[in-house]
Amino acid sequence: MKWILAPILMAYSATAVACGNSPQAKALAEFIIKDPQQQRDSIICDPRLVSAAAQKAQQMASAGLVAHNLGVSPNTFVEEAGFDLPYYYAPGGNQVEAIAGGYPSAEEVWAGFKKSTSGHKEHLLGTLDFYREQDRLGVGYFYDWDTPHIQYWVVYLTKGTDDSPPPSFESTPNKGNEVMLKREVPKIMPTSER
Repeated sequence: MKWILAPILMAYSATAVACGNSPQAKALAEFIIKDPQQQRDSIICDPRLVSAAAQKAQQMASAGLVAHNLGVSPNTFVEEAGFDLPYYYAPGGNQVEAIAGGYPSAEEVWAGFKKSTSGHKEHLLGTLDFYREQDRLGVGYFYDWDTPHIQYWVVYLTKGTDDSPPPSFESTPNKGNEVMLKREVPKIMPTSER
């Protein structure tokens, strides 16, 4: 069965087009992949992670929250979506997810992630050995004017299960529960909707 999946995954390599569920998500994927500070040699777009990210973005909007743990941890959420993680990723942990709410564009949310002090920059740019081995990407975006944050962004960037030797890094980072929220501004209904 692995020989069937390999061509599918390879077809998604080196293109941000397949990395997101919407034009906004695809634009964010492109920022992640093409950033001059990106430490990974390659990033592969994975449709399972795109689907999981889209589902999580919609789930956050439905709850009116930007939160890592909505029922289950990020690691568990990804596994329940059908993506097997390495054995050393804690079921209750977060080594895979970056989320944000209220950012109106991919450019703004990417700038926010890069300024983050809660591990998002290290995760998404692969600046730590642990994160650098993560090369599978999926980005989700959901928009709902009638929710507190309006725009919901989810990035899954992780490593899949394989037969590689145990990792050589000293520890497994856990990003915790910090989230990225843009300062809320009063909602002004677009002229077209008045």
